[in-house]
Amino acid sequence: MPNTSGLTRRVALVTGGARRLGRAIALSLAEAGWDVAVHHRASPEDAHALCAELRSRGVHADAFAADLEDCEQARALLARVVQGMGAVDAVVNNASLFEHDALDRIDAELAMRHHRVNVLAPVLLTQALHAHLLARGARGCVVNLLDQKLWTPNPDHLSYTLSKAALRDATTLLAQGLAPVLRVMGVAPGRMPAGPGIDAARLAQPQREGPLGHAPGAGDVADAVCFCLTNPALTGTTILVDRGQHLQARSRDFSFD
Repeated sequence: MPNTSGLTRRVALVTGGARRLGRAIALSLAEAGWDVAVHHRASPEDAHALCAELRSRGVHADAFAADLEDCEQARALLARVVQGMGAVDAVVNNASLFEHDALDRIDAELAMRHHRVNVLAPVLLTQALHAHLLARGARGCVVNLLDQKLWTPNPDHLSYTLSKAALRDATTLLAQGLAPVLRVMGVAPGRMPAGPGIDAARLAQPQREGPLGHAPGAGDVADAVCFCLTNPALTGTTILVDRGQHLQARSRDFSFD
């Protein structure tokens, strides 16, 4: 049901919000006073469980399913959230496709899938938020989740890396073109604690070798997202939340060392 409390609370849409980093971001936003729209592609149980937890904390939260690889679904998502939540003030583009390919076996369709999910969907959601804010006479913010790998590039995970590089440039261009109505920021996490598809043993060594001797946590990234959303002086730049990992270049991704 829409928020009928006079829209005094801000509303944030978190894509890929049902699990892992997205979940941590949603919880941090709720703690900071935001109502939260939790987007998921195929995790309804996780999304609804998270919304129930958020509601138990006095937060208005609803789950919204969409396949961001489908441009029409991506384009329509914000309007669905507005209808369900009453308004939207911010979008956190956290959902991301991460599949491996390399220079010697790049797959054109996989590259296009990365582009649709990791670049085009965030741009479409940003455009939709800008139009919504203009109609309301309001201002808001978008935060794009990037990757510290862009500051220590190597050719592994080529299609993924190219898509995140495009999103980094889109962050700059959108910040230039949509100000002052919309601020657009990037947050680039470092190598995080092991998740699906990540070899924990391989990850542990480069984490220990980093300047601060340990990996960033999901809470560190979520705090940075909240900071970007609430600081009115920030736009068109990226905060690296990697505990210094970008200071140490690697010729290969840690999973291939």
